[in-house]
Amino acid sequence: MSDLKIAVMGVAGRMGRELVRVVHATPGCVLIGGTEREGSPALGQDIGALAGIGNLGVVASDDPLELIARADAVLDFTTPKTSVEFAGLTANARIIHVIGTTGFSEEDEAAIAAAARHATIIKSGNMSLGVNLLAALTNKVAQILDDSFDIEILEMHHKHKVDAPSGTALMLGEAAAQGRGISHKDRSVRVRDGHTGPRNRGDIGYATLRGGNVVGEHTVIFAGEGERIELTHRASDRSLFARGAVRAALWGRGKPPGLYSMRDVLGI
Repeated sequence: MSDLKIAVMGVAGRMGRELVRVVHATPGCVLIGGTEREGSPALGQDIGALAGIGNLGVVASDDPLELIARADAVLDFTTPKTSVEFAGLTANARIIHVIGTTGFSEEDEAAIAAAARHATIIKSGNMSLGVNLLAALTNKVAQILDDSFDIEILEMHHKHKVDAPSGTALMLGEAAAQGRGISHKDRSVRVRDGHTGPRNRGDIGYATLRGGNVVGEHTVIFAGEGERIELTHRASDRSLFARGAVRAALWGRGKPPGLYSMRDVLGI
């Protein structure tokens, strides 16, 4: 089987550079290019040099259409607006689209689901094995414990992160809500400020911390009377998300169009 031809979107960002390093180091993959926004100083620069691994003979481009036309798969950790645009292009090309972007609106989610009728889209708030296992455990614990156990989700990320709560935190909240058989949209509490009154039984609360260079920390708390269960994942290296994304792209080869998650990729 020939190598999977992969393009990296947002190639000059923190995750973009990490994706370049991982794709280049992964057998069965070949890096064919990367995109950057119009006007970016990275345009025209060798993407290997941008990633700190030396020249690869491939430069950053602002033409995603041309790049997607040549690719078997794209890896996309950009912005919601850009990811939705790329989903339309990957649908037309009928290729694999791995989305690690977070912060989507309901309209964005609907557009991606529509694109998945033609593209093989693998989308997750977090690409790591550990976090997806945490989501499965959260779902299971929520099934077992009734709503006398309050669910709170605490997350911390670096000071440059622009969306809150994190996509991973929301993924964990969705897993808890599914386990409880309740609507996450109706029962999630994102903000508490001022005189809020007592906590409503059955709500799923969120707390968000930002600071320093924290890659990602998530804790799901089940707080009962006289006891507390905490499930925690701490990421110390951004490369684990890149490795998960590349694994997802390889898994997607030969899969029919559809909207998949990392739990499909990992079989959990």
